[in-house]
Amino acid sequence: MTRRKPPRTAQPPVPAGELPPFTPVPRQSPRHDGWTPERQIAFIEALADTGSVEAASRAVGMSARGAYHLRRQSGAESFRAAWEAALQLGVARIEDVVMDRALNGVEEPVYSYGKLIGTRRRYNDRLLMFILRNRAPERFADGRSKALNAIGRMQLEQLKEKWRKEWEAERPKVTQAEVRASIERKIAQIRKEVEAERAALWAQMSDETKTAWARFVELRERDLAAIKANAEGRKLIAVEWNARAETFSAGGTAPGAGAADAPEGRGAG
Repeated sequence: MTRRKPPRTAQPPVPAGELPPFTPVPRQSPRHDGWTPERQIAFIEALADTGSVEAASRAVGMSARGAYHLRRQSGAESFRAAWEAALQLGVARIEDVVMDRALNGVEEPVYSYGKLIGTRRRYNDRLLMFILRNRAPERFADGRSKALNAIGRMQLEQLKEKWRKEWEAERPKVTQAEVRASIERKIAQIRKEVEAERAALWAQMSDETKTAWARFVELRERDLAAIKANAEGRKLIAVEWNARAETFSAGGTAPGAGAADAPEGRGAG
């Protein structure tokens, strides 16, 4: 079966001069689908691109096991040297990619109820510190250059304090009393609007209805006084005008009802 050689378009080719020239491993029985000289060269280039033997093997349509087997063969000294050089280049490229991700973050999709609604950029401070400790251990590695580390920690605390003050300065200065007063004003405004609506509806009632209501309140109070009803009993029989539902319901007297309209009522509820 003919081995298909996948295209190597995912990674850019290694620029000329970065990899040392090498002599491909000689093969006793050359095969067009085996480790040909061209495929060995492509493998070394892919290894320099990715820093991964597995990825480089896939890039040339071969297996990582076959690559390691080739490396152990007689006459592979030049190939092994190129392998090590390519691996160092690959690791350096990986470090660059990791540093870029640590500094600039990674774009991640955001889903809501299974639907993609946008993206967000996630940053990894631990990854950044790992890179810094490896690239500048004299400044960032634990247990080394303690004086510099102490200065660094002091500077970091100073920056945190500065940022905290800036953040607090940008926040609106609102006291609890101001918040409470704001809530009370809103409640008073809502109550005023409701009362105005109830009064407007009551004003549209006919004189016959208003007279009947006033008479009802008068008779109710007379009967309650006669039976000496207590507060709980009065609450059970209390009735008010519900302007929103345009019906009578428990609670009190008609909104806006004055002495003439409800001579013995409890007033607007």
